[in-house]
Amino acid sequence: MDWLTELIKKHTKDGVLDQEELIKEVNKEFPNHAVPKEQYNSVAEAKTKLEGDIKDRDKQLENLKKVDAAGLQTEIERLQGENKTAKEKYEADLKDITLTNAIKLALNGKVHDEDIASQLIKKDELILSEEGKVVGLEDQVNSLKESKAFLFKEDDTNNQQQKKQPGFQKVGNDGNGNNQSSMDDAIAAAFGNTETK
Repeated sequence: MDWLTELIKKHTKDGVLDQEELIKEVNKEFPNHAVPKEQYNSVAEAKTKLEGDIKDRDKQLENLKKVDAAGLQTEIERLQGENKTAKEKYEADLKDITLTNAIKLALNGKVHDEDIASQLIKKDELILSEEGKVVGLEDQVNSLKESKAFLFKEDDTNNQQQKKQPGFQKVGNDGNGNNQSSMDDAIAAAFGNTETK
């Protein structure tokens, strides 16, 4: 507070203090020699927090002294092993889901029962490329078409050829209003029974 003493001396003439001038100069000089309350509170808070942090670190260091190094190493190795196993399981599950979805997509609409047909695809022979493509799936589906054709639905070209082949023909009302006879008349006509009742 030497600065304040100097100001009092400066504004004292013949033992009389010029209070007005002193107050003006104190107000002007005070910010240069004092810390604002907000800044003081902030610094005090930071100091308290740092002291608390130091106490916490001291406790942690004391606890580390008590830790069994060999036990800690064993625990670390156990956790690393669990993490590796979890990662491998995740990757295997992800691959299985990707292959299952690719198989279902490849068989969708082409087979009578996707579940049965997809079980006949050998996943362990499929390769999942880095681009996410499944290599070998098309070959297995084609091979399955040849060996177990009954699982697959006939495509439209086969259906059209079957319609042209002789055999049972559709009889009765075709639903478009062109055939005026009733179902009974159509059946009777098909069997040659044309007697009227």
